[in-house]
Amino acid sequence: MKKIKNQISEMSSQWEKEIFGFLKDIIRIKSTSTNEKDVIKRIKKEMETLEFDEIIIDRMGNILGRVGNGKRIIAYDGHIDTVDVGSIDNWDFDPFAGIEDDTYIYGRGASDQKGGFTSILFGAAIAKKLDLLDGITLWVTGTVQEEDCDGLCWQHILEEKTIEPEFVVLSEPTGINVYRGQRGRMEIRVEVSGISSHGSAPERGDNAIYKMAPIITELNKLNEHLKFEDFLGKGTLTISEIFFTSPSRCAVADGCSISIDRRLTAGETMESAIAEIRALPSVAIMDAKVEMYRYEVKSYTGLEQSVDCYFPTWTLPEDSIFCQTLVEACKQTLGQKPFVDKWTFSTNGVSIMGMKGIPCVGFGPGMEKEAHAPNEKILKDEVIKAVNVYALIPTIYGGITK
Repeated sequence: MKKIKNQISEMSSQWEKEIFGFLKDIIRIKSTSTNEKDVIKRIKKEMETLEFDEIIIDRMGNILGRVGNGKRIIAYDGHIDTVDVGSIDNWDFDPFAGIEDDTYIYGRGASDQKGGFTSILFGAAIAKKLDLLDGITLWVTGTVQEEDCDGLCWQHILEEKTIEPEFVVLSEPTGINVYRGQRGRMEIRVEVSGISSHGSAPERGDNAIYKMAPIITELNKLNEHLKFEDFLGKGTLTISEIFFTSPSRCAVADGCSISIDRRLTAGETMESAIAEIRALPSVAIMDAKVEMYRYEVKSYTGLEQSVDCYFPTWTLPEDSIFCQTLVEACKQTLGQKPFVDKWTFSTNGVSIMGMKGIPCVGFGPGMEKEAHAPNEKILKDEVIKAVNVYALIPTIYGGITK
């Protein structure tokens, strides 16, 4: 194993210029959700250069590259869309310049998660070059629309049966530790109706904004009492948006609605979360409507899917062969046992494991705190370390499962 580790390290060192060059290239290509076409083209070109055995771009626009042809099928996933930059005044540099210094690569998507995708791409290529895929077929997936609707890409991949892996490694940022789960989430809408009247005589109307006020107060209190679980922590909710309808600024509002970001810990479900809100006294008194949002946005290829904005909780047992494969690969490559933890945010694991039951485990370069933040960056050293771990995983997994 030491010989293999050294061979991997030597090759990744030789390829550093290409690895960092590719990462900077894809940072320079703006690829917000539903606008990923150009970055997919660049990835396809790199897969061809790296001599991947097969390349597929599916109907949704996800790109899947294969190395190896064994009976055991595993996948490395990285979403290649990003959120937008927000206020440019919060950035100290051009978020799409792909800046590099001795320590970091900077730009939107560096940690979330083009750095992770770069690492799985080159890790898989090294595994092929060094003939480390005995009995293994390895797919690298560059998935789209994750930031808009996490997991939708993998719902499509699995329902179309494009590939059917035994387990999936998620390359979302973990600080090169191993993550084995996350809370689920839901996007919920609460709506109340009122009656408009002239603003000079508000008593003639029924103000929907005022009707929403006690609901907001009770939701805040509900958040304090949501379920707690030892590993994933507490379920949470927060009001993320508020909307109104009114004939004018000189009128009583006749409609008001809010959006709720609901995070689900172990044991909480879509049904239980909706029921808790519907059971609030103010919701009943104000005759409020409580429902889930649906996502119905076309991908860059024009494919439109309609799904509930529900993203299930998932956890992988720490003693599973999948989690232990990652732990052992880190120990062999990095010389120490990784910290085993969970994400605060949500990932494509909501569909892969949460909906479809295919085991997922997380490992990637970059830090969670960089995700969606201005001045996003990633440690170059972590990118290379991750490349080395990904290159070794097939050997470890193949040895464990023989």
